[in-house]
Amino acid sequence: MGALYLLLLLASIGCMALLDHRFKLFFFADARRAALVTAIGLVFFLLWDLGGIGLDIFHRGETPIMLGIVLAPHLPVEEVFFLAFLCYLTMVLFGLVSLVLRTARRRSGRQHTGRQEVKR
Repeated sequence: MGALYLLLLLASIGCMALLDHRFKLFFFADARRAALVTAIGLVFFLLWDLGGIGLDIFHRGETPIMLGIVLAPHLPVEEVFFLAFLCYLTMVLFGLVSLVLRTARRRSGRQHTGRQEVKR
């Protein structure tokens, strides 16, 4: 039971990867750029967490579904995977919204007049 949270995070990352693969939203659109953006986001949020820990704002809660491995005081290993998931989710959602807006713009640029298609 100690790895349940980590397993759920990995499953969630896997689901994001499936969506990403299907619609080419982030990593499957440009892997190099996606890796860089994810790394920058992950480092930013890890520094944010470490700052919060240093200021005694963030604390690690004990729960039986976590491994119990800490990378630093109050920084469980699962936090790195959660932050990676958060960055990936954000970018997949950004890609999805961009795709929907592009598709809507393309469709709204055409109107049917009965006999032929007229572009605005």
